[in-house]
Amino acid sequence: MFYYLNQYLKEFDIPGMGMFAYVSFRSLMALIVSLIISMWAGEYFIKYMHKKTLIEGARSADIDPYGVQKKDVPSMGGIVILAAILVPALLFGSLSNVYVLLLIATALFFGMLGFIDDKIKLKGNKDGLSPKFKMLGQLLFGCIVGVTLWLSPQAVVRENVVEEIGVEKMVYHKSEARKSTVTTVPFCKNNNIDYYELFGFLPSGKAKRACGWLFFVLFTTIVITAVSNGANLNDGMDGMCAGNSAIIGTALGILAYVSGHVQYASYLNVMYIPGSEEVVVFLCAFVGALVGFLWYNVYPAKVFMGDTGSLAIGGIIAVTAVVIHKELLLPILCGIFLMESVSVMVQVYYAKKGNKRGEKWRVFKRAPFHDHYRHKMEPGVKYLIKGPKGLLFESMITTRFWIVTILLAAITIITLKIR
Repeated sequence: MFYYLNQYLKEFDIPGMGMFAYVSFRSLMALIVSLIISMWAGEYFIKYMHKKTLIEGARSADIDPYGVQKKDVPSMGGIVILAAILVPALLFGSLSNVYVLLLIATALFFGMLGFIDDKIKLKGNKDGLSPKFKMLGQLLFGCIVGVTLWLSPQAVVRENVVEEIGVEKMVYHKSEARKSTVTTVPFCKNNNIDYYELFGFLPSGKAKRACGWLFFVLFTTIVITAVSNGANLNDGMDGMCAGNSAIIGTALGILAYVSGHVQYASYLNVMYIPGSEEVVVFLCAFVGALVGFLWYNVYPAKVFMGDTGSLAIGGIIAVTAVVIHKELLLPILCGIFLMESVSVMVQVYYAKKGNKRGEKWRVFKRAPFHDHYRHKMEPGVKYLIKGPKGLLFESMITTRFWIVTILLAAITIITLKIR
């Protein structure tokens, strides 16, 4: 809103209004406003949920140091996160930008999907929304994102061209932007790959391009589904998902800003994506909302985000990476989410293998992976990984996972130069 208000009032030369033309100013304002909304609304949301569900106290007096027993803590705090993201995004973002619109739609869609799941659980069904319907919704929205980027005239890139002048190399950008399925590949010298190159065996150039776009849509769907589920699995400890996601959002914001700034993109020799700088405004609101939510979500938590928050968080992270053509960096940046998902799949596979032999086999003491550190081994069960010897406090596990995510975020950003 302020972005367009500035364009309307700039002819009147009102002091200070020109600041709203700058992405940096609007991004910091979005960060501040989202932080305030999240902290302010969180308190009222907790009081409302206690009143609505007749809960007395946010947690029992005898606090479980390992965080295994979660009692009397309201869920669905993701509503606060979504409000704190969307309000500043609407106030300070450019609503004519296709990337911003996609991110707003992502927050609303996945938030609604998670809300339905949480609502079913509150009514007594612990399983919540059927996994099939949840997966179908994720796949459907992934297709929508892929097709939108395929068809939108705004979704273009300007790739780098390197010209050797004597012993020096000069990087400049093509004068004309083009539709492209190119993406950044970590640790590769050329740093970019176009999906249509995977279909070099086809005789026709048009067929290669068409298959490249179809593969892009399919891969986008897989990425969005995988990351949203990974964030959902990571939301199992106080402050875990919110803290990790805030770090990931900060790293994505840096990548989006570099990709949307022609000079920085040229200096770092990365593709220039016109319009991606507006993603930074949304991501600042995203990070501010999560940090503000941590005010109430750190151990011992007074509120949980629920699937309303975790699914939306994962969807936003995935869509952001796709629109700035950095989706292949997600296995590094979201390494914690990947580890959580893989741990569940490995645990299920190993348990089924043991069941066939009439024995109880487990890889971890519990899955997802973060639960491994706060549960004891059960008698009669064969564990592949038995350590650590003692149980860890929940706050210690969460903080260590944050530290690992900071390390992974730093590595992700460094990949722009390590080739």
